[in-house]
Formats: sequence, structure tokens, C-alpha cells
Amino acid sequence: MADSLRETSVPGSERTDEIEEFDAIVIGSGVTGLYSLYRMRQLGFSVRAFDDAGGVGGTWYWNRYPGCRFDSESYSYGYSFSEELLQEWDWKEHYSGQPETERYLNYVADKFDLRRDIQFNSRVMSATFDEAESRWEIDLEDGSRARGQFLITSVGSFSAGYVPDFEGIDSFKGISCHTRGWPAEGIGLAGKRVGVIGTGATGVQLITEIAKEVAHLTVFQRTANYCAPLRNGLIDDETQKKIKASYPEIFRKCMETAGSFMHEFDKRSAMDVSPEERLAQYERLWAEPGFKKWLSNFHDVMIPGEANEDYAEFVRNKIRERVHDPVVAEMLVPKDHMFGSKRLPCESGYYEVYNQDNVLLVDVREAPIERITSKGVKTKEAEYELDVIIYATGFDAITGGLIKLNITGQNGQKLKEKFAAGPRTYMGITTAGFPNLFTVNAASVGNFVRAAEPLVDWVSETMSYLRDNDLKRITPTIEAEDAWVKHVNEDGANILRTQANSWFVGANIPGKARVLLTAPDTAPAMRAKRAEVAANGYEGFILE
Repeated sequence: MADSLRETSVPGSERTDEIEEFDAIVIGSGVTGLYSLYRMRQLGFSVRAFDDAGGVGGTWYWNRYPGCRFDSESYSYGYSFSEELLQEWDWKEHYSGQPETERYLNYVADKFDLRRDIQFNSRVMSATFDEAESRWEIDLEDGSRARGQFLITSVGSFSAGYVPDFEGIDSFKGISCHTRGWPAEGIGLAGKRVGVIGTGATGVQLITEIAKEVAHLTVFQRTANYCAPLRNGLIDDETQKKIKASYPEIFRKCMETAGSFMHEFDKRSAMDVSPEERLAQYERLWAEPGFKKWLSNFHDVMIPGEANEDYAEFVRNKIRERVHDPVVAEMLVPKDHMFGSKRLPCESGYYEVYNQDNVLLVDVREAPIERITSKGVKTKEAEYELDVIIYATGFDAITGGLIKLNITGQNGQKLKEKFAAGPRTYMGITTAGFPNLFTVNAASVGNFVRAAEPLVDWVSETMSYLRDNDLKRITPTIEAEDAWVKHVNEDGANILRTQANSWFVGANIPGKARVLLTAPDTAPAMRAKRAEVAANGYEGFILE
């Protein structure tokens, strides 16, 4: 299908607005957005992607902070749709850093000539469904507009950075920055007094790296996390050849596992083997790289109960072994949530940072931050003078980026209002009253590329089905949506991801409803569900 340009006269004005017309509009040009462009163009749809960034990459464009890198294997994260791409791209590290990952996504954009369908530096201010014409109209910050039958939000699960509303936050006279908005030119930290607020996955990576150069580092920690050694390394030529020969097996494993990772759980129960055998497995996995120590463990380590607590204490003791000061060590040991109830940060020397004389750990649960001052950070107990404040305070995950788009569906219904008590979707990707809207950023947690490709395939095939059958709209029924929300809430109540105050349930954002933001199901189960729905003539949907 070819795109077109339509002119509309604005009543009461001599101005003529031009509205670009497409079959599909994609918001975002990160991992999912690029693949959405590729698939839709492949199927003959005219498509335009809009991104407020100055280049492709999404998460890997915005998160340029020191230390940012994969915690899943690089070669499991890359796209699988092109054998040529797989064979000609050489990953340099087992766990790629941000610069290499951004280069990879730029390489993909250039190889498949995707840039010609992307409009950069274009912030979407609103998206509104035109009931009469069954089309989505988006308004951009510069006043221009575009329309399409389908709207695919590929804004990313972590596109909306979050900074707590600290009193006096604008009064600080030094440099301040959220990790998501780290400037491309970097920030000169050598010889500076630096404060980092937040010790989640981002904070762990950042703190480890900048501790090597700052004059003094003050870490403000609210919640201690279970962190495990990444054990990264360069990929030598021989290993590179083995990886390229093993891609079918790598992707097969990913497709069969719960989170689309390369690792499979041990089917045995931790409590069914002897303490000696159990400890031997823990130690063996601890010496392995990446998520093996999490996702290749006894299966019941990831279930609330005795096995989970047994492994949690093993990890706590590993932390204690690495921190010289026992008081500081206990501050870094998690005691308020179960292992695996938050995503496991992987690190490369994080705990050793706290053995440095120029690093101070401040427990802001014991002494909360009262305000940001012109000189630094004031807690209940002291004021810390700083040259730089870095907010590693996380994201309004999954739904935050969607809400910021100001999406309006049928009868003037606002997505923000509909999602106020938690996401109301069918299968995580559609929502009643918002025809032809596919929220592909909000449907999964795990290895996002492995989950994104089959998800985008399903969406693009659904679009083809509508086109081939002369249909204009697809929207879920209220009944299907209600049943899905019930499933998410009831089945989600029993999984680890809902057992802690984390972004999995929106607990890191004041006022956000505390509900599971994704499906409780495994990746294979979600693919099977979508396939079944399509095979049954899009059961649970209204086709018009």
C-alpha cells in the first residue's frame, strides 16, 4: 500500500494543514519499533515511525550512563529474523555494553534501510481515534499530524524515567541528571563529589563504574538488592564461530524457556536433595556467568517457600563475604523481600566499591531524604555537600510511556483514566474501546527481543488478516478483557513478581495502582494463547 498526503482546511482559518496518511503508525524506534517497521514493510503496509530521540535504539539510545550493559547474553538478545545479519555481526562481549548495543541497532537500521520510515526528534503529544474513519490521528510537538489505520506503541517498557518529587529539587547549584537522560558527551566526574540516589539495576551498574574516578561517592540506598556476579568477558574468535554455528539451538532454548532466556530450570526441588548437593549446585552456578545462578537453579528457588529462603541466605552470605565492614555489609544485605521477587541485577565489582575509603553508604530508609538543597542532599540526620547528583531512581515501568502519549479511544475515553486502577487489556496488547491499537511494549517481561519478535509477528499478521478480509477494525470484547484482567490478578497473586514493592507491580511510583503490570504466564504460554486466539477466528475480538 502506498502512503498519501491529505489536505484539510481548518474552520475559521486560512491555514491549510497537511496530514500524512499511512496504513500504520509506530511510536518508537528501539528494539521493538525497528522490527515492527521491518515486518510491516515486508507485508506491504505503508508505515511511519515517530521517535522523540535523535536516533534509533530506544533504551540503548537514552541510557548512556557509565556501566550500562546487557545482563542477558548478547547473542541471545540480537534479532533472529535474518541469517545474514546473524552471521555478519560479531558481538565483542558476552554481555554487551551500551555503546556496542547502540551500534548494533544502528547497523540493523542501515542494513534494512529502516531510517527512511522513521521521523526523529518528533515527540508525540497525543493520539486520538477517529470514529467516523476508523483511523488514528497523532499530533506532534511541532504541530504536524499523521494518520493511520493501525497504531503500534513501541515506546518501551522503561521509557518513562521517574524522579521522586523531592522538595527543593530545582535549588541544587551543581550538575544533576537522571540516568535515562545521560548526555551523549558524558559528565566529567573525575575529582568530583558525587551522590547517587538509587541502588536498583541501573544504580548498581553506574556506581561500580564511577567509583573508579570520583573524588568521593555518596550512595543513598532505600532498598538493598540481591545482586550476583555478571562474570563478563570478551568473545574470542573460536567462541565467535561456535556462537554463529549455534544460533538455531540458542534461539530454540530461548523459545522454550519461561522468560525467553538461554537458561532452563533444574526440574528437581532444592529440598529433595541433600544439603551438601544443594550447596554444591549453588556454588557451581555462582561461578557461572549471567543469569544461570538465577534461571538454571532448582525450580522451586523461584517459588515462595523454603527453597527460596534457603538460596536467599546463600546469596546474603556471598554479599557479607565481599564487604569488609560488617555494619556496611548488613546494610547491603536484603531482608525485606524474597530472592527473585525483583529482577536480579548482575554486577562486576559492586560490593567491593564499599570497601573504598572514598565511598559512603547512606540508608535513607533509616534517615529519609528531606530535601535537595543548593549544596547537595539533606537527610533526616545530615546534609551531604555534592558537586553532582545522579538520580538512578528508575522508571514508571510498562504503562508510564503509554500514559504519556495521551491516547484517546472511542467516545472520548482516555487510556490514562482506563488504566488508573491498573492495565485493562486482552493478552496485554489490546484494550476494549481502542480499536486497532497494539501496545506491544506492555506484554512481556524477560529477554525483550526474543519476546518482541513473535509478538510483532502476531500483530503484523493480524493486520494482514484485516486487510485481506476487507475489515477496518479489531477490538477486544469487554468480556474477554474482564476475563484476562481476572486471570492476571488471580494467577499473578501467587508468583514471586507480585511479592515485593517493585516496578513489576507499580509500587515504585507514588499513587500508582499496585497490580501486576504484565502477564503472569510464561513466554511459550503467551505465544500459544495468541496463536489459539487467531486460529479460532480471533476469539474474544470484535471484527468490523
